[in-house]
Amino acid sequence: MWILLAMTGLWAFSFSLIGVYLAGQVDSWFSVLMRVTLAMLVFLPFIKFRQTPKALALKLMAIGACQLGIMYGFYYQSFLHLTVPEVLLFTVMTPIYIALINDILERRFTPGYIISALIAVAGAVGIRYQGIDEGFIQGFLLVQGANLCFGLGQVAYKRLMANNPTDLPQLTLFGWFFIGAFIVVVPCFLALGNLDKLPTTNLQWSILIYLGVIASGVGYFAWNKGATMVNVGALAVANNLLIPAGILVNVLFWNRDADLIRLTLGGGVILFALYLNEWLIKQKDRAMLIKANNA
Repeated sequence: MWILLAMTGLWAFSFSLIGVYLAGQVDSWFSVLMRVTLAMLVFLPFIKFRQTPKALALKLMAIGACQLGIMYGFYYQSFLHLTVPEVLLFTVMTPIYIALINDILERRFTPGYIISALIAVAGAVGIRYQGIDEGFIQGFLLVQGANLCFGLGQVAYKRLMANNPTDLPQLTLFGWFFIGAFIVVVPCFLALGNLDKLPTTNLQWSILIYLGVIASGVGYFAWNKGATMVNVGALAVANNLLIPAGILVNVLFWNRDADLIRLTLGGGVILFALYLNEWLIKQKDRAMLIKANNA
């Protein structure tokens, strides 16, 4: 769990760096391409190409394409419609998606997760109750697309590593994750990128390098490795520790004029949805334990 906590502290600054210095100023697909390419270059030297089974490499690439490549596409676009605190608060849905995805893979269904999701949506609406427009709705949906991809990738990676058919350490395998993301991002940039909005300042280039090498390279490897060391419930909780940390960093350093009352009220509703989700997970685990003991 300590790995996930450390990455929470690291990623807390990423949201504000993107929202303040990159969103609307640097082409979002170029930013994504830079992050993925730099992260891939960090891990390429560690890959054992000949020793990695082709099936395992393809699965890791598929996970990377979803959790990083497609997720970043949704994520960066959302900053064009939402403030940094809103993006952070709307990521609260990720644990709900993790629970739902895990249930689907286990061939079971807990209707209460849908209730949690609806409550979280109500909290999101409360934050912008006077400004619900097409841009807000689009931004909210973009964040949910990112949440779904991020949650699916975490669950898939955790399951894949639990059944890893090789003795290769994760460090020698994770480069495939970024290769998969790279394969998705390159055609997206070529088709949708805007060459007129490339970085123009040393600060923007420095932020992109930091986000690529540290936040994406070191961060995603450490986060996914940490995900394999905890249960699904702990993983879901860790995902939302980032929300208060990110908002605190944003408000203290960059967004001191934020409507704290509205953020607090709407955020409180969203956090209640998170609490309900965690309670449902514990109830389900308790019921399964009782059933197993009575069997």
